[in-house]
Amino acid sequence: MHIEQYKPVALLLPFIRSIMIIESEHALQNEVLPDTSLVMAFCLKGSVAASDYGTLPSAVIAGLRKTSRSLSYASHTANLLVVFREDGAAAFFKAPLHELFGASAALDNFIDKQILNDISEQLAEATDHANAVHRIQEFLLTLWKQSAPDLLVHTAIGQIRELNGNVRIKALLSHLHISQDAFEKRFRRITGATPKQFAAIVRLRSLIARSNDATLTETAYDAGYFDQAHFIKDFKAFTGKTPGEFYRSGNFW
Repeated sequence: MHIEQYKPVALLLPFIRSIMIIESEHALQNEVLPDTSLVMAFCLKGSVAASDYGTLPSAVIAGLRKTSRSLSYASHTANLLVVFREDGAAAFFKAPLHELFGASAALDNFIDKQILNDISEQLAEATDHANAVHRIQEFLLTLWKQSAPDLLVHTAIGQIRELNGNVRIKALLSHLHISQDAFEKRFRRITGATPKQFAAIVRLRSLIARSNDATLTETAYDAGYFDQAHFIKDFKAFTGKTPGEFYRSGNFW
């Protein structure tokens, strides 16, 4: 598998983490861990199937999720991915993004079909990967609602990350001066997940990043898990594997 990453243009930087092209000459399977970013993907050639969906549409958007998924790439496959920042996708879509939690959907459910057909044709005509990325950025600029990121949600995301996801929502609210109901509605509309779901993803990804199989139990206790059975259950749902299997496999994102 070959991956090329591209930096978004300045106007898109507050909303998009990266644009990448993933190309595979040979058929392969990859395990994808839950993450805090929505992803929009265009298939440039070949096909990709997901364990929870089947063969994915040629233009698709994937929401946040709490469980891992397996992606199977056919041989000679290339895909262009737009990875949004945690609070970035709401600047491009009118639909409430939390409806995508745990799911993938054809992009024509969110974007006018004619507009989508136009960009699909432009991508098919692209002379190289850089040209395809240029065309997708122009497309994104036409979708952009020219709104700034929500400062309150942006602050909440920063605090959740600073605490590695080990945070109580009521404690978080004490610094934000907003009711819990209003905050949760605002947060899930923008990020695609409830604050609790979002924090759980941050918590487990942070735990995995800071540990290995030998130190995992100790790190789990530091992350707020005091019941080993509960931790192993959450870990297996999140990665699709027991801790030992996960660290031995190495085939994950």
